[in-house]
Amino acid sequence: MQKAVVIEPPREDVTKSLLKWAGGKTQLLGELRSKMPKRYGRYIEPFFGGGSLFFAVAPVNGIIADINPELVNLYQTVADDAEAVIEQLKEYENTEEVFYALRAVNPADLSNVDAAARTIFLNRTCFNGLYRVNKSGQFNVPFGRYKNPKIIDEFSLKAASKLLGHTKIICADYKTVLKENALPGDFIFLDPPYLPISQYADFKRYTKEQFYEEDHIELAQEVRRLHELGCHVILTNSNHPLVHEQYQLFSREIVQTKRYISCNGKGRTGEDVIVSIPSKRNFNIKLAPEPLSEQVMLYPTTRFMGSKNKLLTEIWSIASQFEFNTAIDLFSGSGVVSYMLKSHGKSVTSNDYMAMSATFAKALIENNDVRLPRGEVLSLMVQKNPTDNFVETKFRGLYFSDDNNRLIDIIRSNIKALENPYQQAIAMSALIRACLKKRPRGIFTYVGDRYDDGRKDLLLTFEKQFIDAVDVINAAVFSNGEKNKANHGDAMNFQSGEPGLVYIDPPYYSPLSDNEYVRRYHFIEGLARNWQGVEIQEHTVTKKFKSYPTPFSSRNGAVQAFDLLFKRFSDSVLMVSYSSNSLPTLDEMVAIMAKHKSHVDVIPVDYKYSFGNQGNKVGNNKNTVQEYIFVGY
Repeated sequence: MQKAVVIEPPREDVTKSLLKWAGGKTQLLGELRSKMPKRYGRYIEPFFGGGSLFFAVAPVNGIIADINPELVNLYQTVADDAEAVIEQLKEYENTEEVFYALRAVNPADLSNVDAAARTIFLNRTCFNGLYRVNKSGQFNVPFGRYKNPKIIDEFSLKAASKLLGHTKIICADYKTVLKENALPGDFIFLDPPYLPISQYADFKRYTKEQFYEEDHIELAQEVRRLHELGCHVILTNSNHPLVHEQYQLFSREIVQTKRYISCNGKGRTGEDVIVSIPSKRNFNIKLAPEPLSEQVMLYPTTRFMGSKNKLLTEIWSIASQFEFNTAIDLFSGSGVVSYMLKSHGKSVTSNDYMAMSATFAKALIENNDVRLPRGEVLSLMVQKNPTDNFVETKFRGLYFSDDNNRLIDIIRSNIKALENPYQQAIAMSALIRACLKKRPRGIFTYVGDRYDDGRKDLLLTFEKQFIDAVDVINAAVFSNGEKNKANHGDAMNFQSGEPGLVYIDPPYYSPLSDNEYVRRYHFIEGLARNWQGVEIQEHTVTKKFKSYPTPFSSRNGAVQAFDLLFKRFSDSVLMVSYSSNSLPTLDEMVAIMAKHKSHVDVIPVDYKYSFGNQGNKVGNNKNTVQEYIFVGY
């Protein structure tokens, strides 16, 4: 795809390059910067020349290179000792005699400082700032006869020294530079010697090493390699048929430019082509670990299916690379991601269709300062009024002893009498936690003690488990100074507020396993709901109730659900956790997200599930997978 545009005047607030450079990109800075990815790994420019874009962008830890040793010496010397270069420049006068005397000197015979100062002086006083050498590699541009050229620009030299000081500077051909340095996610700017076309063949840039058509074809092959590798590339060249032929699969824009070097005044216009080559698959976001807050470590651990406790470091290292104040955890589950975001000072809305998850969030996300005193905890285990005996009768002989069932009913009844909603949430969360810990494997898909492995949790009394659960929840209560909210509702109907970050960790659909949270946790979900609004299936051994309807129970449903959610939250940064053995596939997920976000990155993380997910016998379960974190921005 190509389109013609007219460039706007260059901005005046960008750092200027150190040299006047024929073929420099000052005119194109606006166009080039608008096409750069917002986030990338490193900035690499292997045809550096005057480096207009580099100095305008001022990247941290960039890599610049050129095959011209005089240029490389200039930039390395300015990085090392700009003051010495400035002092040497003060020794030169803008006269024809000084110019030709200095031009005749072999730079190889000079110190690095003297050679760098020579390069700047000749560039500033020669005709039109050309850099041209003869076949012997000797600089041969004539004196420019300018009355008052700016030979010494102390501000630019000192600013450049600071920037170049943390830049890798290489003297090598572009193929070597890219082969040894380019990594997925890097941004690479390529400004090779232009293809000659008749209207301005006289002012092409000359170097000792000529760049012929076959070289441009070879460069295009390297660009395609970089594209496959996962690099972002922008390339400039003349508006030549070979450019369009070689880069026909990529976006090309023709821009009108002024040519300042021409013996023919009528020929001082031209057309450049800017080719934009995105990475084949984006990897802008890096797993550069950002430390988790110490507060996160206080969150009560669970064996909750799908909990992202083991992925918190990766999730935060990605999220921390964006600026946002508000965060939505759309399928909060165990609540650990919501808690992590809260601990880092974000205003968090934690949402889940499971009442138990919403209860966890009420106790630890929305609640900032309320705790449940020990005296109140002990009082909750003492019968004060008649109970409904629901658990004792409905679930007799299924999961817990009669005494424990009776205690659960007592605690349930007393929780209802608590006036503070946050104390109610703490107490109910503790009751749920006690039930999980007293249950082998922490699930309710079977009856009896079939999986009793003698763990300490199973040996503790229910009373002790309840008290301990309240203690760890109380210890985790904190305020982050923000208004946080726990929401109990369907993610598909959730209405977004101000743009921020939206974390989506839905049930994973796979034809080899089910994603029914209700089937595993129906008993404790019933506790949280007090079995209101559910239909217990009396014919089942486990006395489970019907699962909630979810679009993530089929492949097509999941595709449509993701598309709807990505569209609804298109103004926010999207982060999605999904497994490599689930559907939609990685490429399908990228395609769905790309409909609504201009940048989509995929970060794979090796992961091992606590529960098997392949539908085979337990010993053969393939629990080691890759967890994909999709990022749309």
